[in-house]
Amino acid sequence: MPRRLAILAGSFNPPTRAHLALAEAALTFADEVLFVLPKIFPHKEYVGASLDQRLRMLQTATAAHRNWSIGIADQGLFIEIANEAKPHFPHSELWFVCGRDAAERIAAWDYGNPAAFAKMLEVFGLLVARRQGEYIPPPELAERIKPLAFESYDEHSSTEVRERIGRGGPWRHLVPESIANEIAEVYR
Repeated sequence: MPRRLAILAGSFNPPTRAHLALAEAALTFADEVLFVLPKIFPHKEYVGASLDQRLRMLQTATAAHRNWSIGIADQGLFIEIANEAKPHFPHSELWFVCGRDAAERIAAWDYGNPAAFAKMLEVFGLLVARRQGEYIPPPELAERIKPLAFESYDEHSSTEVRERIGRGGPWRHLVPESIANEIAEVYR
C-alpha cells in the first residue's frame, strides 16, 4: 500500500512520452503512480481510439515499470476519481498529477459552490508540472498544490500526435516506441 499515490488521469489518446515522463517525475514525490482512464470526461468528448484500445496501449507502454498501475474510473472529475480510488487505497495520500493548463481548469471549474475546490483539496493534492508556463496556486492552497519538477514537453501532447499523423508529419519520436506501430494502426 503506497503512502503517497500519484494519480495521472487522462484520455491517453494516445499515450505519449510526456505522459511517461510525468509519471517518472511523480515518483520523486509518490510511491506509486496510478494511470486512470475515465469512461466519461466533463470537458471533452471521447473520440479517436476506443477505451479498450487506449487501455491496451497504456498497458504496453507501462508494462516495464513496477511502480505504475492502471485503473478505469466511471467518471472524470478529480474528486470523482479520488472517491473511486479511496476504497482501494484507504491509507494512501492521493495526489493528482497534471499540467499547468489542467490545474487552472480544475481550480476555475464551476462546481456550483465557490468553496468546492478548496474542499476537494482536503481529499487530494495536486502535483502540477510546467506546461506552457507555471501554475502559481493561491497562497492559502499552496500546501495542497505543489510544483512537480518536470521538463516541459509542450509539443508532446496527444493532440499533436494525432494532428501530425493526420497530416503525414513526423510523430513517432513523441510516443513510446513500444506502442508506435499500434498507434499507427489505430489513428491512420
